[in-house]
Amino acid sequence: MSTVRAEREEAAAPPPPPALSPPELARWAWRQLTSMRVALLLLFLLALATVPGSVIPQRTVDPLAVTEFREANPALAQWYDRLGLFDVYAAPWFAAIYLALLVSLVGCILPRSRQHWRAVRARPPAAPRNLSRLPEHRRVEVAAPVDEVLVAAGATLRARRYRVADDGASLAAERGHLRETGNLVFHLAVVVVLLAVALGSLFGYRATVLVPEGRGFANSVIQYDSLEAGSLFDPADLPPFSLELEEFVMDFVDEGPAAGTPQEYAATVTLTREPGAEPETRTIRVNEPLSVGGTLVHVLNPGYAPVVTVRDADGEVLFTGPVPFLPQDDAFTSTGVVKVAVPQGRGRGEDIGIEGIFLPTAVLDEQGPRSVFPEPRNPALFLTAYHGDLGLDDGVPQSVYRLDTDAMQQFVGEDGTPFRAGLTVGDSVELPDGHGSITLDGYVPWVNVQVGRNAGKELALVGALLALAGLMASMFVRRRRAWVRVAAAAPGRTVMEVAGLDRSQTEQGGDLAGEVDALVDGVRQRLGAGGPTGGDEEDGR
Repeated sequence: MSTVRAEREEAAAPPPPPALSPPELARWAWRQLTSMRVALLLLFLLALATVPGSVIPQRTVDPLAVTEFREANPALAQWYDRLGLFDVYAAPWFAAIYLALLVSLVGCILPRSRQHWRAVRARPPAAPRNLSRLPEHRRVEVAAPVDEVLVAAGATLRARRYRVADDGASLAAERGHLRETGNLVFHLAVVVVLLAVALGSLFGYRATVLVPEGRGFANSVIQYDSLEAGSLFDPADLPPFSLELEEFVMDFVDEGPAAGTPQEYAATVTLTREPGAEPETRTIRVNEPLSVGGTLVHVLNPGYAPVVTVRDADGEVLFTGPVPFLPQDDAFTSTGVVKVAVPQGRGRGEDIGIEGIFLPTAVLDEQGPRSVFPEPRNPALFLTAYHGDLGLDDGVPQSVYRLDTDAMQQFVGEDGTPFRAGLTVGDSVELPDGHGSITLDGYVPWVNVQVGRNAGKELALVGALLALAGLMASMFVRRRRAWVRVAAAAPGRTVMEVAGLDRSQTEQGGDLAGEVDALVDGVRQRLGAGGPTGGDEEDGR
């Protein structure tokens, strides 16, 4: 019996729906992609995707921090490279979310725009048969003929920005389409902002170069330490200016809980807008970039460059100049290396490599050498040195901030311990075994200069302003409908019914009752009746 019953139930069950054909599947996928639910999901994913760009150092913003992270976490940095986390906004997965959101928004906006256009042009809906069932209803008798009441009611509705349709015995009115218009403008503005960002990514560029005080650079691709550019970027479009860093000032808070916090970074530069042009003196501060031909020049994360001179045993200079050291903490404890290539026939013929720590305000205690303040109040350089082959002629690129000691040996002092020295400004130290000497001549500040152009920033500003205007319209404009029906009473008197419907009314807002009262009062004032609603009014709520 159970088998027979199961067979009967199986026979009575409806057949499974047929599989979707490729066109049907494509239409279903398109409807899902262009739904508001998916658009909101993609917007959330895009916001979530920007989190790594705020937490992990980015090549386009702080290449020095990326270099430090690589050195401190080599294994993790490899995974970050594979996932594109050092350049989140250029990663393929970020672009996929970005494009999907753009398509979804456009697919949402176009059908809604067509529907909204039809709704704006449509005639307001006719008055319901029973107006007293609407949320707000007033019934008053006025001393005027029917035609005058209709004219006065139409004029009152139009004065309150209603679109009015007259069928002879009643009026239908509607207003508030600007609410939906604002909603569409807001979504359209989001698309404009997305397109502006994409435009900036395609045609824009961002380059960085480390510039010690007293030196400069030209706005040329080969001059930059790093360059991130869009696929449609053309180096020929770079403005032909050059900058020289005359002075860089760093001021820090001296005392209190915020002691050591920077309060001003200011770079005084000499700008030459094009070859042969008259030099100009300009000052660049944080959040006050220099604008040259649509290109913005910012100053970022500064540091100090010890001025080091290395001589051979005969006193001949092998190397001299400022060497940028990278800050490691808020007190600007900075590390760096000096690479001195010694040609054959000079000195011992061996390259010299120096690893050092520069301390702006040096203190030597039980914790070892450290800096206690970022301003150079007691500058000192603590170093050790190596001799051998730096590998500079091997054709393999090297970091200027790391010393490869595989083919080098550390200098050893007379007591057999590794060579170490501490220098203040003006001090010199002799290298063991007659390899020469090292002198700390002083120091100069350096600053990381960022040069960039965002081709879509003006369009993004327009999009942001449109989004603000659309959001305000969608929040503060109310979608309302009103109806007025008149009927003759005694000779020279008319019974007028006024009803209203607020399609966007909420518990916190939407004074529909006040709106209907204002309509009744407006009609009575136009008819010369005067006075507020009441007396001969019946409330049909």
